[in-house]
Amino acid sequence: MKNIPIDNVRNFALMGHTGSGKTSLIDSILFKLGQVDRVGSPENGTSVADWTDEEKAHEISIWAKPFDGVYTAASRKVRRLVMLDTPGFADFIGQMVAASEVTDASLITIDASSGIQVGTQRAWKACEKRNLPRGIAITCLDKDDTDFDNTLLEIKERWGDDRCIPMVLPTSDGQAVDILNCPVGQIPDELKDRVKGIKDHLIELAAETDDSLMEKYFEGEELTADEFSEGLRKSVHDAHLIPIFATSVKTDMGVKETMDSISRLFPSPHDYPVSCAEGNEISAEEDQPFSGKVWRCFNDPFIGQLTFVRIYSGVLKPGMEIYNPTKNQKEKVSSILYVDGKKTTEASEAKAGDIVALTKLKHTYLNDSLCAPGATIQFEPIIFPSPVAAYAVEPKNKADADKIGMALHRATEEDPSTKLDHNTETHELVLWGMGDMHLDVTLEHIKNRSNVEMTHHTPKVAYKETITGRGEGHYKHKKQSGGRGQYGECYIRICPKDPAEENWFLNKIVGGAIPGGFITACEKGFVEGLEKGPLVGSKVINVQVELYDGSYHDVDSSEVAFKIAGSRALHLAIEQSNPVLLEPIMTMKVIVPDQFMGDISGLLNTKRGRILGMGPEDGLQAISADVPQSETFKFCSELRSLTSGQGSFEMEFSRYEKVPAHLASKITEAANSEKEG
Repeated sequence: MKNIPIDNVRNFALMGHTGSGKTSLIDSILFKLGQVDRVGSPENGTSVADWTDEEKAHEISIWAKPFDGVYTAASRKVRRLVMLDTPGFADFIGQMVAASEVTDASLITIDASSGIQVGTQRAWKACEKRNLPRGIAITCLDKDDTDFDNTLLEIKERWGDDRCIPMVLPTSDGQAVDILNCPVGQIPDELKDRVKGIKDHLIELAAETDDSLMEKYFEGEELTADEFSEGLRKSVHDAHLIPIFATSVKTDMGVKETMDSISRLFPSPHDYPVSCAEGNEISAEEDQPFSGKVWRCFNDPFIGQLTFVRIYSGVLKPGMEIYNPTKNQKEKVSSILYVDGKKTTEASEAKAGDIVALTKLKHTYLNDSLCAPGATIQFEPIIFPSPVAAYAVEPKNKADADKIGMALHRATEEDPSTKLDHNTETHELVLWGMGDMHLDVTLEHIKNRSNVEMTHHTPKVAYKETITGRGEGHYKHKKQSGGRGQYGECYIRICPKDPAEENWFLNKIVGGAIPGGFITACEKGFVEGLEKGPLVGSKVINVQVELYDGSYHDVDSSEVAFKIAGSRALHLAIEQSNPVLLEPIMTMKVIVPDQFMGDISGLLNTKRGRILGMGPEDGLQAISADVPQSETFKFCSELRSLTSGQGSFEMEFSRYEKVPAHLASKITEAANSEKEG
């Protein structure tokens, strides 16, 4: 029964810190929706949500996955709940970001025994980016030493006392009270005064959404049931009201009441319209042209390529021809699937608010837009976080050498928070991701799916070389071995160049000492000579070359001869100019709770980091620092170990700086030993 009016669709993502109960809550909701015949559990491997081999092996959610079902609320109104379960582990933040971009609301889970954590902050930040309507489920209230009110107080202190309002309260006997739906006579005496106070505040919040309701409220008139209901939904829509729900999956407390509240308070696709890249609002009406955005791609071993699409307008049916404005390609819709974990169900049509998978699309990938032919509706792409950890990878055996490129390309295509870098300077294939766990899972996934095994190691650093002084070089290339010989001679001067200065080559030849055609050959030789410096064979940068004299032979001179002369003259000049080694410097931002500030500052200092500043950010502490790239490759695992998984960081390339002399000599010796070996 999928033919539910758009106004009755509730589309939301479950987000939060890893282990905060998102997946368990999804499993419980799916049971109550009748999608499964028993409540699954991530702990014993029976979860409907965490069903992949990698998720079972690591006992965490790794991919964002859609689920939906039809629900009859306590009000007897029929709603359709479309949900995305998202990973909370920091390494898989890209999946959470994608889900937050294609849903109309979010339910953030907070484990009552842990309170607000780094993953909670990440989820909140993603909601703030779009001003996404949201609610908060306080989970795991069955655990020892948990207290709903303590967690509620922490939430209110962090995000606002007036807008963070409990809508489902726990009772002393382990039951739950739905404030908006529980008859007065059934409210325990212990909660009656509290419920009345909350309802009075909710009436005020509802009245504030409309001038006429505010006037009515100030005049002492009661709001009608419809006015109260619509006012609350508007307040949630504008994020002026953040409903809080008390839940425990293990004792089945508050789950149904939370579902009722979501059905009642969260927006429909009509209430939360999106705009296309041109800024035009897209109406979620069935009579509008079809439009949607691809937020995930996945290659199923049995079905093939699945393209997950959030539909924003119109109706999509099998057999339809659609248009991909991102690629300027037409596509034919083969099958439309509702995906609930491993289970797929073919659909006869899909409408606004739906999240479905399309099969056998030939030209469409993640972040592409889709629309009806002639409509040209294009959406802004999802911006994924930049990867911060890297493995240099290579095939475990020669038989996989030809398959490794395709396997890695497919993996990065499905997950844009990974990146593949063919480093031409270090001659390594480098896989980037959000952390070592992310990279390990990516390689596991490739092995399970493509049967391609890889080994990995810490990537080499792409050092560069430069000069700190001036030098001169002279080389005469003269060769005679019978017949036409080779001859070319050049004199050069070099000096350090400002990185902002574009002109690196100065032609100061006068009197035709070198003909014009051979000057170009000299320049090519200089370019070639700058590719390999004398210290570790790295590229030489920020050097200005002046060609001021030379000689040629009418018969034996050639472009090749002058190219060789130019390259060797440059090498001689560089050796005289105090060459030094440069290393890439990364600007890093580390986010940690207050109690870890000392440990992280100390860790950065041991990594030759230069702390630029520190200060509060979203209830946590942010440390900015410049750190040599060579010191960052293990930082992800070290940060996780020091903070028990509560820290996160981001970084980007800043510049190149001189390597300290004592380290430069070790790096040079190692490079020379490698050459000799």
